[in-house]
Amino acid sequence: MTIDRIFKASVMLKDIVRKTAIVRANGIAPQCELYIKPENLQNTGSFKLRGSGFKIAMLSEEERRRGVIACSAGNHAQGVALAATKCGIPSLICLPDSAPISKIEATKAYGAQVCLVPGCYDDAYQKALQLRDEMGYTFVHPFDDEDVIAGQGTIGLEILNEMDDIDAVIVPIGGGGLISGIAFAIKALRPSIKVYGVQAAGAPSMYNSIKHGKIERLDSVATIADGIAVKEPGVNTYDIISKYVDDIATVTDDEISSAILALIEKQKMIAEGAGAVSIAAAMFNKFPTEGKKVVCVVSGGNIDVNILSRVITRGLMKSGRTTSLRIELVDKPGQLKDVSRIIADCGANVISVHHEHESSTTDVNGCYLRIAMETRDYEHVQQISDALKAEGFRLVEH
Repeated sequence: MTIDRIFKASVMLKDIVRKTAIVRANGIAPQCELYIKPENLQNTGSFKLRGSGFKIAMLSEEERRRGVIACSAGNHAQGVALAATKCGIPSLICLPDSAPISKIEATKAYGAQVCLVPGCYDDAYQKALQLRDEMGYTFVHPFDDEDVIAGQGTIGLEILNEMDDIDAVIVPIGGGGLISGIAFAIKALRPSIKVYGVQAAGAPSMYNSIKHGKIERLDSVATIADGIAVKEPGVNTYDIISKYVDDIATVTDDEISSAILALIEKQKMIAEGAGAVSIAAAMFNKFPTEGKKVVCVVSGGNIDVNILSRVITRGLMKSGRTTSLRIELVDKPGQLKDVSRIIADCGANVISVHHEHESSTTDVNGCYLRIAMETRDYEHVQQISDALKAEGFRLVEH
């Protein structure tokens, strides 16, 4: 890998990719001056077009004639499909059968044939290698390829061209291709800038590998960030990250959901789980960014609309925007009225009420009242709890 290779990729991609202008993000991570590199607004809705576009542009005539094959959880598939179609090259994409329908259909719409494989990304990867050997396709690796890494590195060049006074860049990590390219470019040109990586806590393959000093494979992955649910990092990406990335952290699914919600509310921007992990890291202080000028790479926006409402609900709960309280009452008239008055006086909005008769109450005439509310934050929830207790109501665990 050389910086010249990344500059070459930048030139060759100028007619394929969209330059995504950095935007200021207010109110998301108040401890730092936060900016967003919105690759969720990229053509195909993801940064992946950069790496696959450069890889395909570098193919020989013989390789072009045979066609290309790739495997993906969705975004790389779309990048390869579009890049190949623009070059008049046939493409076959192996996707895990758990990939969102929206990503499968988008891949087909960009001109690729699709082969669905039972299992996760790694199973699709093995199937793609098998078909490559059988049919003679050229394999376009989603992350562990020097041309792919160089293509992703063009994001680093664009960040430095637009803002040369930043202190840190926070980048999502799956297999590591994105952060490898960005880190190599930034450290080659501005080594003082910190480069931080983020993985989902349910798929910490690179995090574990870097911490233990060797490549490790996970037995399973489980996260809403399906785009970075990779069991084993690449050899090339592991080496580059070991040398050029300053630190790696993990974020939980609840934290990712909160980040997706924050982007929707504060920036009117949709990010998928994998794209929002960088924002989650900034929101929940995973790195020493207080008082710093920080750019978060939001790597993709191809979230499945069928799970978006569930993610928003989870984000609301994580940030204290919705909550439920279980109150032990004496079953007599007027109790619900008093509880409602207290909640209304505190400025919360009741969205559901459930009355439960159970023998486990301390009073033979007792009952439980479960109330779900819309609230401002955790301090507001505590204010309501304290007000209820002050008037003699007993709160019990959910």
